[in-house]
Amino acid sequence: MNSMTKISEEQLSEQRAIAARIRVGNRGSDRSVLAFVDTYGCQQNEADSEIIRGQLNEMGYAFTDSESLADLIIINTCAVREHAEQRVLGNVGHLIHTKRAGQIIALCGCAVQQKSVRELVLKSYRHVDVMFGPHELWRLPEILEKALNAPAKIKTVEVRESDGERVDGLPTLRKDGPDAWLNVMYGCDNFCSYCVVPYIRGRERSREFRAVVDEAKLLIAAGKRKITLLGQNVNSYGRDLYGETRFSDLLRTIAELEGDFTLHFRTSHPKDASEELFRVVAEQSKVDKSLHLPFQSGSDRILAAMNRGYTAAEYLSKINRLKELAPNVSLSSDIIVGFPGETDAEFEDTLKIVGAVRFDKLFTFIYSPRPGTPAAEMPDPFTRAQKQTRFNKLIALQRSIDARRLAEHA
Repeated sequence: MNSMTKISEEQLSEQRAIAARIRVGNRGSDRSVLAFVDTYGCQQNEADSEIIRGQLNEMGYAFTDSESLADLIIINTCAVREHAEQRVLGNVGHLIHTKRAGQIIALCGCAVQQKSVRELVLKSYRHVDVMFGPHELWRLPEILEKALNAPAKIKTVEVRESDGERVDGLPTLRKDGPDAWLNVMYGCDNFCSYCVVPYIRGRERSREFRAVVDEAKLLIAAGKRKITLLGQNVNSYGRDLYGETRFSDLLRTIAELEGDFTLHFRTSHPKDASEELFRVVAEQSKVDKSLHLPFQSGSDRILAAMNRGYTAAEYLSKINRLKELAPNVSLSSDIIVGFPGETDAEFEDTLKIVGAVRFDKLFTFIYSPRPGTPAAEMPDPFTRAQKQTRFNKLIALQRSIDARRLAEHA
């Protein structure tokens, strides 16, 4: 079991005291002090931004959707794919036109955890004042106070290499409406060869079972009608704390709570998707009848090179069992086209799985190398044009499956 450090109540109290000092200063202003929080990437980043807003609310900030009006801009970044990273940097570059005296621009999140990105920002985006990584989220009041008191042109950079800590009790400001994210765990232990998440987000840290259930009760009482349980690999929840996966227990326990709500979860890994999980999905009326189960490739050689931990046959066996237990389940998946060294024949294996399963929705990507991952060092003799041809073939197949499904229900 994992013995990760838990951030103590004393440490959190120190941050609350700093937040109170900032709040006094903000309330002494002759107008509302405004913050703008912009989020890129996955649901985990969205949930992190809710914590950022919660902390800023305690510091006395009001919120705006205008970069030009904001006294503080925080951009929560993504590093999973190069396109997301470039999009963030492009938008950060445009902020130089709205930057004004006294305005603080901060970058946080996954991209900031990468040294190459930090060096690029320090060199080419000098209007950025603050950078902090995902492991420093709980220290936002301290980081912001340091930036507010720093001399002009002095940057505040707070990033450290870490497996991560357990943190509970951070304030959260959720958006109005019926939907809510609920973190059950952080980090990832899978180390897929193409993915930077374990290096950036740290190792798996599950929240305590009762803490998650209690927060779910609060969300239900607050009128939330769609609650989504979040984790980088949500169905490995509990292994680090309890020595075994307890996600099925957690899902069932929350689903049996009183109230009018539906329960969703993201994201599942096939190697940890158990029959017990499938039974909970099938049997519990409040659990959404959909499952996102990324298979990435139909080739066993490519799956091994990706370090995915299952074979194509094992994946199909689990899907078949799921459909036996829950015939009306809606299935979605992720596929990477053009992983280094993938041949045409191996890509055809992927098409065979798509044809056999007939997914309701696919999220498809052409492989994007991420520096620091094993896959980025693998030889790759195929061109982008060849990969694009395969990608187009995959899209055409999925569209034909969608068309047949529509015709069957006409």
